[in-house]
Amino acid sequence: MRYDYLIVGAGLYGAVFAREMRKRGKRVLVLEKRAHVGGNVYTEDVEGIQVHVYGAHIFHTNNKTVWDYVNQFAEFNRYTNSPVANYHGELYSLPFNMYTFNRMWGVVTPKEAEARIKEQRAAAGITEPKNLEEQAISLVGTDIYEKLVKGYTEKQWGRACTELPAFIIKRLPVRLTFDNNYFNASYQGIPVEGYTRMVERMLEGVEVRLETDYFADKARYDAMAETVVYTGAVDRYFDYCFGPLQYRSVRFETEVLDTPNYQGNAVINYTDRETPYTRVIEHKHFVFGTQPKTVISREYSAEWKPGDEPYYPVNDAANTALYARYRALAEAERGVVFGGRLGEYRYYDMDAVIASALEKLETL
Repeated sequence: MRYDYLIVGAGLYGAVFAREMRKRGKRVLVLEKRAHVGGNVYTEDVEGIQVHVYGAHIFHTNNKTVWDYVNQFAEFNRYTNSPVANYHGELYSLPFNMYTFNRMWGVVTPKEAEARIKEQRAAAGITEPKNLEEQAISLVGTDIYEKLVKGYTEKQWGRACTELPAFIIKRLPVRLTFDNNYFNASYQGIPVEGYTRMVERMLEGVEVRLETDYFADKARYDAMAETVVYTGAVDRYFDYCFGPLQYRSVRFETEVLDTPNYQGNAVINYTDRETPYTRVIEHKHFVFGTQPKTVISREYSAEWKPGDEPYYPVNDAANTALYARYRALAEAERGVVFGGRLGEYRYYDMDAVIASALEKLETL
């Protein structure tokens, strides 16, 4: 055994784990099947613009320990996430706030907005929300649900809102103020030099092998270290023995445009059902860019199949039960730590991934 830890995956979980174990004097090897580090937070320079290759990533947290941690490796700007919803050319504020309610109903005061939501909730007869549709109507009323939630959500998840669990929409910020900040977070921003540079700094001094598939020679790699830290898909690790877990995947159409400003905002969600993509990202606006050109990405949601890149776990009842069987195998697997979004089959924000890695390595 040449290493104390073999880490599979050079995303945030793997990078944090590798850095901290190396600081503790451990021998660490990181394997990454892609040609780059950073996992899905990977950014690359196009026309002087840091392009979020795998979709928009805005760092936000209330955890000061995590915020102080990432600031060791990057200078963060003051970007505030204020996406816009486009419904057949009608523009609405996201998060749902007084600007949204005024545009939708013409109301001016919080009392008027609250009354309209209460009225629509009562008309729908919802007392205890049983699915995403009922949860959304109870939060924002029928009108906003129909225009700004239903179409977008069904495109994103590939399922009717009545088939999705209520908890998915509970993250949705609803405010009776004019606050346009999507996240209720004390700390927020984006690395000025991009996420890739941040992760590269985390991995300085760590041996990393890119374009290396752990499963192509698993037995040999396992024999090289006392402990494996696995951040890939948990069902893949066990060769899909109970069947594959379900994910949503995402594909992007990215293009360089010969204009300094395409849409005036970093993120615009297209909430009607007819527009095939869920949103358009204009990357330069994440860092207040002034380049003469711009880069946009249209984001399309798709059902995942083996071989595709898994993005979002589908945490419905059937998949939750299936994951419980895989988790039992994972807990019984000696010498292997399962971590991260795919290893734990859960939706993680970036700060939660980092916090989870820091907590796990302290227990080892």
